[in-house]
Amino acid sequence: MSKIRIGQGFDAHKLVTDRKLILSGVEIPFDKGLDGHSDADVAAHAVIDAVLGAAALGDIGIHFPPGDPLYKDADSMELLNRVKGMAGLKGYRVAQVDVTIIAQAPKLAPYISNMRHKMADALRVPIESVSIKTTTTEGMGFTGRGEGIAAMAVALLEKI
Repeated sequence: MSKIRIGQGFDAHKLVTDRKLILSGVEIPFDKGLDGHSDADVAAHAVIDAVLGAAALGDIGIHFPPGDPLYKDADSMELLNRVKGMAGLKGYRVAQVDVTIIAQAPKLAPYISNMRHKMADALRVPIESVSIKTTTTEGMGFTGRGEGIAAMAVALLEKI
């Protein structure tokens, strides 16, 4: 078995009214939120898939099926912590995650520090092990039109 493993993740959700916008466990003031069965936190979901991929444990839908009442409005930071534990049972710890959130609006720069802290807490890693960046698509595509938000993530796991 390799001493290091890398996984990637991606998630996207539609923006809707009457939902809170939660990104990396942080509630962002905005007139819309992300539609989904859980809290629809695309940043957390991308990291969950990246960690699961690095540990060769499948994907988020296998472990937390959409439509399962157990995960209705679930806190994705709690799910991320559970996935960290799953990787630990396979003999790996999370060494680093890098996330890119793709959104035309709202502006997320003021929330990045808090998002990093929340994700580091969920993963039980130092804040220096969590990178969160944001970008727009310059008005192109569903994120550019403000129809949704997406996130991409990479996770590095190390053998314990």
